[in-house]
Amino acid sequence: MRRPSPLPSTPPAGQRREALPERPRRREAIPEPPAVEAPAAEPTPSEPAVAEPPVATGRLAPVVPFDASPTPADDAQAEADAETERPLGVRDVWAAARARRRALRREVRRFTVRQRRRRYAWLGALAAVVLVGLGAVATAYSPLFAVSKITVLGTDRLAPAAVEQALSGEIGTPLALVDSSAVKAALVAFPLVESYSIEARPPQELVVRIVERTPVGVVKTKAGASLVDAAGVVLGTTKDAPEGYPVIDAAGGAGSRTFRAVGAVYRSLPADLKAAVTAMSATTPDDVTLTIDGADVVWGSVEDAVEKARVLKAAMAARPPSKVEEYDISSPDAVVIR
Repeated sequence: MRRPSPLPSTPPAGQRREALPERPRRREAIPEPPAVEAPAAEPTPSEPAVAEPPVATGRLAPVVPFDASPTPADDAQAEADAETERPLGVRDVWAAARARRRALRREVRRFTVRQRRRRYAWLGALAAVVLVGLGAVATAYSPLFAVSKITVLGTDRLAPAAVEQALSGEIGTPLALVDSSAVKAALVAFPLVESYSIEARPPQELVVRIVERTPVGVVKTKAGASLVDAAGVVLGTTKDAPEGYPVIDAAGGAGSRTFRAVGAVYRSLPADLKAAVTAMSATTPDDVTLTIDGADVVWGSVEDAVEKARVLKAAMAARPPSKVEEYDISSPDAVVIR
């Protein structure tokens, strides 16, 4: 097996610079130096022969002559130039406009993706709220929430069963459709009712809370003894005066300003003084007089009711009513006891 020709020995740097000829300005082919054959060395039995790769000799590549024949790329460029040089028609303008509109639509869609997603989220939330509202309304007005039980609270002298019977027309009505005017018309028939409120307790209970009128005394009429409240509303009439309530004698009768002043004075009294009052009278709203255990109490007007009650209790503790004819507390700062 022949070994490749060895490289020529490299002369020293100084000598090489002198030996090299001046670089030609034109690129010329340098003839290949003749190959020097070396005697083939037979490989030793212990080491196999290995072919060494060829080593570049530093020669210049041969110049390839330029081929001026046209290529397929040149033909395509020539056709494109011919297309651009021909005059534009209506079809070309329309195609360009359509391409421009498509590109514009793509750009608009690309830049409005976030806005569309946000809009879809808002629309979805609104639709969910509407569906929940419609479902709640449909459920509230369905027979599942119709009144089947009426509960009356707050009554003392008024019978709850009578009130429930008067409101029985609301049975079967959905809680959301209970008519407050119908409830008011049913409760007007009970003079003891001063105010009321209705409360819906799902699924099927209607609660009616009643505030009864507070009687303040008895007014004698031709029909008998009428129990009245502070506003002069007759709560009931009996032949004999009911016990536990004072007899009221007010100028103008029940419902007058004088009567309302008497009722306001009575309602401002502490519980222990209320129980001791046996009669009340007044000719004007400013000269209310009470009778307690046989002694007269000149109260005067409704003003300073708390202070007058305190002064009266102190005067009665100092001198009991059994030993006094009159307590004048119309002026709390100057109490007169006779």
